[in-house]
Amino acid sequence: MAAKPRFRKDADAAAPDVTDDAVAEGSVDGRKHPVDETLPPLKMFTSGLQHVAAMYAGVVAPPLIVGPAVGLTAKETAFLMGASLFTAGIATLLQTIGFWKVGARLPFVNGVSFAGVAPMIAIGKDRGHDGIAVIFGAIIVASLLGFVLAPYFCKLVRFFPPVVTGTVITLIGVSLLPVAFNWSQGGNAAADDYGSMTNITMAAVTLVVVLALRKLLRGFLQQIAILLGLVIGTLIAIPAGITDFGAIKEADVVGFPTPFAFGAPQFEIAAIISMCIVMLVCMTESTADMLALGKIVGRPADEKIIEGGLRADTLGSAISPLFNGFMCSAFAQNVGLVAMTKIRSRFVVAAGGGILIVLGLVPVAASVIALVPLPVLGGAGIVLFGTVAASGIQTLATAAMEKGENALIVAAALGIGLIPIAAPQFYHAFPEDLLVVLDSGISTGCVVAIVLNLAFNHVGRKPDAADEEQQPGEHVVPAAAGVGVH
Repeated sequence: MAAKPRFRKDADAAAPDVTDDAVAEGSVDGRKHPVDETLPPLKMFTSGLQHVAAMYAGVVAPPLIVGPAVGLTAKETAFLMGASLFTAGIATLLQTIGFWKVGARLPFVNGVSFAGVAPMIAIGKDRGHDGIAVIFGAIIVASLLGFVLAPYFCKLVRFFPPVVTGTVITLIGVSLLPVAFNWSQGGNAAADDYGSMTNITMAAVTLVVVLALRKLLRGFLQQIAILLGLVIGTLIAIPAGITDFGAIKEADVVGFPTPFAFGAPQFEIAAIISMCIVMLVCMTESTADMLALGKIVGRPADEKIIEGGLRADTLGSAISPLFNGFMCSAFAQNVGLVAMTKIRSRFVVAAGGGILIVLGLVPVAASVIALVPLPVLGGAGIVLFGTVAASGIQTLATAAMEKGENALIVAAALGIGLIPIAAPQFYHAFPEDLLVVLDSGISTGCVVAIVLNLAFNHVGRKPDAADEEQQPGEHVVPAAAGVGVH
């Protein structure tokens, strides 16, 4: 017998009548849930490619930074980049397809986490292959520990009501916007043309093209407007002289990421502790991203989904060093892509994972994706990341801001979460170990929102039946106005 539908107290009255059983079984009104639908092969491939295009720069950037910092040659750094693409594909398949209790089974993209860049540089600086081996050893231990903690960490979902999730989702979008602005200027602050009129104009042209395509196209072509915008922007960039074909000329046709190519992993206590902190940061951010994505696709992320997602994150991260990859976590920019395109099928993202694996095995194919100039990617990124922030604002609209101190919670969490963006040197005098957390506005804002929500809405409060917080295991029915819910 179907369970009695349970509605969030602030849900829109027009929200669909979805039962807990229907959500659990992946169907609504007897129909397959859009998350579990498969699309025609061409749509599956192009939509998956669109996800890869949106995340490509984010995947290759960490190895591009860490490689030279630890003393690797240009060829060895390129090898790390290919390995990162390969392992990102494996981690994405673990999330989308999954097995046993592993995988959120949502359209959730995984790739190399940027949170670990600074600690990895500190661990391996100028140590060459030994430095990489120590980094890999620390990642393996931290990831296995995270896998064990996943069933306990996921229970924190009870402390993520709309006032918290809305704040965190907004912070995710706002925190990513500086990445898009950096890409729009050229991506490399040391380059002579960084911030040049040509770069910014190309970003602006791409932004206008994407918006125009979304306005003028219909159906599937409208859904892949980002991909089409990137293609058009890249073609326009060729006569502008900012498209680099050098990567194609130098790339190998085939290149498998040889296991432990830099030597067997080494285990140092200080490095392990540092990467364990990074893992906790990644798990916090992934939890927030799953809550955001669950709302967007109409399949709320309960404890079971979050537990599976965290297991996929940590298992993917544990496997990654075997193939010379780094720690993997959620890619928030792809959450924005799902919200914008309204393509909710997890199999589309799984197709993207398959493409990533191919790119890792065929460097020359990866170099074709790398043709997209960063200013072009930046123009599209403004739309993608802004969409995530807009989703957070919509969630906050359902958070009963007029009640209690909810507005104060949002104000403090957003203010503290924006510090690393508005004042990047704010914490410069703090110990480096603390900077792993403090330099992530998403993490600090999330912690502040959770603590203040506990202080104002839980501690010393006597809940009544009419004003109860959502209990663990309950499924929130998204409001009809929710982004991407239709």
